[in-house]
Amino acid sequence: MSEVDVYKRIGENRHKLSKSHKKIANYLVEHRESVPFLTAAKLATLTGVGEATVIRFAVFLGYKGYPDLQRHLQEAMQKKLTSAEVLARTIGDNEEPKYVLNEVMTDDVHNLKATMQDIDPETFETVINELIQARRIYIVAYRSTASIGSFLAFYLDLVLQNTELIREADGVSEHLLDITSEDVVIGLGFSRYTKRTVEVMKYVQSREAKTVVITDHVLSPLIPYGDHRFITATEINSFIDSYAAPMSLANAIITALTRSEHKKIEARLQELEELWQTFDVFWD
Repeated sequence: MSEVDVYKRIGENRHKLSKSHKKIANYLVEHRESVPFLTAAKLATLTGVGEATVIRFAVFLGYKGYPDLQRHLQEAMQKKLTSAEVLARTIGDNEEPKYVLNEVMTDDVHNLKATMQDIDPETFETVINELIQARRIYIVAYRSTASIGSFLAFYLDLVLQNTELIREADGVSEHLLDITSEDVVIGLGFSRYTKRTVEVMKYVQSREAKTVVITDHVLSPLIPYGDHRFITATEINSFIDSYAAPMSLANAIITALTRSEHKKIEARLQELEELWQTFDVFWD
């Protein structure tokens, strides 16, 4: 069982986790590089649970005990560290800008490859079809994720004329008052997740709207509220998240949708081109 299998299994059984097990699971996610080398007693102390609870957690995941879980995590970490060396994720004390540039861009390449492996093509195709058939499309993206949300909303509305970005300063209730099962809501959220995003996605799901979640982990609090879920890698060696992978997914959504509806959208773009020329929008 690999590291990926561990987290996938945690995510699939999230609703079955006890309060104490959730503490352990969250700690594993937040401290991936140190957890594989902690004893059961130390992990128990750091998570505020009993050592027996840590052992039961390992058994719950399907391991023979904590040493078995720890061994698998250490093997996965060894592979990760080897990849990290190749990807220049650690640069020692050398923090000159030219080295940081190489490190961050190499991390982004790694994130893109990891995301490609995680996304199910059939799920992606289903989402595209639902967006095409949607009466209205709403995008929920707060704080830094608003950058991706704005980009996605701009192009979807440009070609479909039915997309709205729910902004943080907006009155959410007014925008979602008439939402129905014919609508699609795309929610974006990455660690640290905003409470409002989770609350909105929970609400629209209760109204039977179709929901799509773009997030960074199977343990994301948004996962339970997505009919369809896309896990995108965002880790870089910085206090910020990298949005290269989720932005690439946004590019793919826009491109796939326009190709599926190319005849309709070509006519729309021709009309827009005439409008842009009339108002001299672009520099020639």
